[in-house]
Amino acid sequence: MQDHLTHEYPARLEAILQDTNSLGFEMASEPKTGALLKTLAASKPGGRFLELGTGSGLSAAWLLLGMDSRSRLTSIDNDPELQAIAESHLGDDPRLTLVCADGAAWLEDNRDRRFDFVFADAWPGKFLQLESALNLLDEGGFYVIDDLLPQDSWPQGHAPKVPQLIGEIEAMYGFTSVRLAWASGLMLVVKRTPSR
Repeated sequence: MQDHLTHEYPARLEAILQDTNSLGFEMASEPKTGALLKTLAASKPGGRFLELGTGSGLSAAWLLLGMDSRSRLTSIDNDPELQAIAESHLGDDPRLTLVCADGAAWLEDNRDRRFDFVFADAWPGKFLQLESALNLLDEGGFYVIDDLLPQDSWPQGHAPKVPQLIGEIEAMYGFTSVRLAWASGLMLVVKRTPSR
């Protein structure tokens, strides 16, 4: 089995990639991560999805591919130039709401909302305000993070933060998780239903 192959891609993926490359953006999610997001999204019919870190919309395209017509995706990013790429290619999808805002401030302002799925692909909700992001999950909800394996594009001082983050997640009560040394390095976390 060749796990780098997938049989289904978002229709606008190549166009988004071209625009992303033209800006020199190097932190875009890879196809393996996208294929996993798509597949997990299909398990949440009528789901409420949150993406922290729209970037240029690559991951959003994969999530939308897996989501059904009743599902909704809110995607947050503080970079208007990058998010404009997502808007130009995905903005006509009524299931998608793009918000240009600071992720940390958005998490603070929306702490009473609940989601079935959170993909944290930015520092807010991942290395910062982790607990705030996890608190947004409904029971049985997925929290997904990537970029946990060493990357050439990592900034100075980033590497030591990764094992700290993984340890913090694994120590949290009320969640179960699995590490995936695959694609860019992923972690899948599920909020447990409290024991009765």
